[in-house]
Amino acid sequence: MNAPITMRPFGRAPDGRPVEAYTLTNVHGMSVCILTYGGTVQSLRALDRDGELDDVVLGYDELERYFDSPRYFGALIGRYANRIAKGWFSIDGRDYQVTRNEGENSLHGGVEGFDKRLWTAKAQETRVGARLTLNLVSPDGDQGFPGELAVQVAYELTRGNELRLDFQATTTAPTVINLTNHSYWNLSGLDGRHTRDHEFQVFAEAYTPVDEALLPTGEIAPVAGTDFDFREPRLLTVDLDHNFVLRPKGRGALAPAARLHHPGVGRTLQIDTTEPGLQVFTGFGGVALETQRFPDAPNHPNFVPTLLRPGVIWKSTTVFKLSA
Repeated sequence: MNAPITMRPFGRAPDGRPVEAYTLTNVHGMSVCILTYGGTVQSLRALDRDGELDDVVLGYDELERYFDSPRYFGALIGRYANRIAKGWFSIDGRDYQVTRNEGENSLHGGVEGFDKRLWTAKAQETRVGARLTLNLVSPDGDQGFPGELAVQVAYELTRGNELRLDFQATTTAPTVINLTNHSYWNLSGLDGRHTRDHEFQVFAEAYTPVDEALLPTGEIAPVAGTDFDFREPRLLTVDLDHNFVLRPKGRGALAPAARLHHPGVGRTLQIDTTEPGLQVFTGFGGVALETQRFPDAPNHPNFVPTLLRPGVIWKSTTVFKLSA
């Protein structure tokens, strides 16, 4: 049996500091490899119906390929996942301009988001499996965001073939926050070329329509009668880069978000989350399923708030469960 936690060197960050790769393995042989660079899920090996293991997330074998990649494969995203229109928002009557890296808009934290940072790591065995806890301190003014933000993300691989992500953060000044993991899934394994043969279901009655710049219009529209109606499982044959409005249970309770299934190999991914939104993006041979707050929420008062004030702990949990 493999050790539940192993660590190996994985090259050096652009500033010369060493990067480590931690692999968590459970009793069934399922494993996840996480890099301290970007908090990146570099690989996740899961069983199919025949008991064969294969990697079901997209990633690179060489660290250097992550440095300039625009794809955010497997990375932790912050300070603000998704888009902020013109990189601008206001808090308590004061305007803030953050770095813009998608034309006039800010995407996934700006020019140097959390996906480009080196996180500190602590690994430990737990009652239900193995956990890797990552920490990062984002200084006041980082990419234009106010407040010093202390972030902790725990990845835990359980005996029940679940990868659990627990986020928490605190700030020294009022700020906006939206954290997620940006893994791309392809349940057919490394040889998979697309996800159009995957059955997909989203537990959402509504979505947030976007304009030509993929920014939300502010409307929350029903999925019924549209290409975004995945309330019942169907093949993922449409191209998506949209936020779905989930049906949370409230008070931080986990609720079903989505289900992805590959009939050919029998693998199924079930996602439960405390978050109100799921950004679904199809591309590069996988589908990104990002549990989060809504895009550009600081500029839409009718969206779920993203404001974090001092003295409050921001929390979020998502569970990815693999079965076959």
